[in-house]
Amino acid sequence: MSGSNGVSGSNGTSVPGGGSRPRGEARRTGAGFGRLLVTVYGVLAFAAIGRSTYELATKFSEAPFAYSLSTLSAVVYVLATIALAKGGPRWRTVAWVTVGFEAVGVLAVGAASAASPDVFGETTVWSGFGQGYGYIPLVLPFVGLWWLWRTRPRADDERAAPDPTATDPSATDLTPPEPTPDDPEVR
Repeated sequence: MSGSNGVSGSNGTSVPGGGSRPRGEARRTGAGFGRLLVTVYGVLAFAAIGRSTYELATKFSEAPFAYSLSTLSAVVYVLATIALAKGGPRWRTVAWVTVGFEAVGVLAVGAASAASPDVFGETTVWSGFGQGYGYIPLVLPFVGLWWLWRTRPRADDERAAPDPTATDPSATDLTPPEPTPDDPEVR
């Protein structure tokens, strides 16, 4: 594949900006559109840390569960930001877990707060499906999951079964082997 944004290599696939990546290597989660995604996650992490730190320091006794949820969301955003920025195989796993947890969390907390607005005592980052943050907490995990899916290692890149004919030419020979004198069918 070649085009104005990428150049195809002989042993890899094209990557934005030219060059190639070796087969089996996933596209970087923190490159291209991923930079914007990491930036948005970073801003949200920074906002959630600020909010949760203030709430824990000054108002924790008023709504401990709600403020603990805000702290949990801050930790999730920080881990997701780091994991998406790093993008190695282990960090991709961390990203899948944290972004998936974030999606479940914002849907669960959003649904609970929609069903009973005073269920947590106070609002959290995920209350009202992230209404206090312009619904970014609702949309962001699904964009993150899509990006992780889009940049995943492809079957033809990484997990394809090795081609037995590449190293053993006899693997393509489908004729049965000649019987030997020790073979029980020959006697």
